[in-house]
Amino acid sequence: MIERLISLWPARTGAAPIVPERSVAGRTLLLLITIMSFLSAVTLGGVVLMQKSAIAWSADVGREVTIQLRPVEGEVMDSNLRSAVSLAESTPGVASARALSIEESQKLLEPWLGSGLDLTAIEIPRLVVVQLSDPAEADIEGLQRNLGAVKGASLDTHAAWRQQLNTMAGTIVFSGLMVLVLIGAATVLAIIFATRGAMATNREIVDVLHYIGASNRFIAGEFQGRFLSIGLQGGLLGAVMALVFFALIGTAAGSMLPSEAGAQVGVLFGRFALGWSGLFGILAVVPVIAALTAITSRTTVRRFLSETS
Repeated sequence: MIERLISLWPARTGAAPIVPERSVAGRTLLLLITIMSFLSAVTLGGVVLMQKSAIAWSADVGREVTIQLRPVEGEVMDSNLRSAVSLAESTPGVASARALSIEESQKLLEPWLGSGLDLTAIEIPRLVVVQLSDPAEADIEGLQRNLGAVKGASLDTHAAWRQQLNTMAGTIVFSGLMVLVLIGAATVLAIIFATRGAMATNREIVDVLHYIGASNRFIAGEFQGRFLSIGLQGGLLGAVMALVFFALIGTAAGSMLPSEAGAQVGVLFGRFALGWSGLFGILAVVPVIAALTAITSRTTVRRFLSETS
């Protein structure tokens, strides 16, 4: 009945609606929500990229174990290397085993000792890299027992590295969620201030609506519809900007950075390939921001009306 009365209320030419379509507060809120949506989408995309990279690193590390052979007096290193390779290749679940050459072993020491050092006079430990065809089926315990017959041999399953990678991934996900919570809280506060400002600006219209019998629920619905529109527009703009951002960063990382730096960035972020999960996550920001905007504005309007009535 009240809604029908409102529809029959005579409107002046050029009169402002209950909630102005275009106002300084509305444009400012739209810009703010766009920025918040962009930050939320970028944070979510970064979390997805890092989590995918961590999972890939953990899987790669889990498919490889290393046999270390320390120099032992009276033992021939080349013979021990052949024995270790033979034992690894005969282990169920092992795809291949390869002993690193002296040059490759020295190359591994360069980050700590520097390049250009002559290590030929030093008997350095040697490594055998073992690739697993199926980490779940590989008989690692049996390989470790068999290596007991080779003096100076020890097996490194990289379990500590995998644990650190999993911890890092969990920390990144948790930190990303905390950032999203903070962005959401800032967005809610901005919507509250914008809604109360719009209510104060349109107080005369609200008083007229009250005078003809409009309920607080109806007035709150009008504001909710307007702020829902702002939330949808801002959320969509922010999500599109985030997708463009990742596309530009991925292109820049692949073409503008030096080959070494580009390779390192690719290892860290996977060439910024979000995948379907990342795309869906960023697009999900749009309805979440819109719903948050609508619910917050409605709650704020009803509380404001109850305080002033």
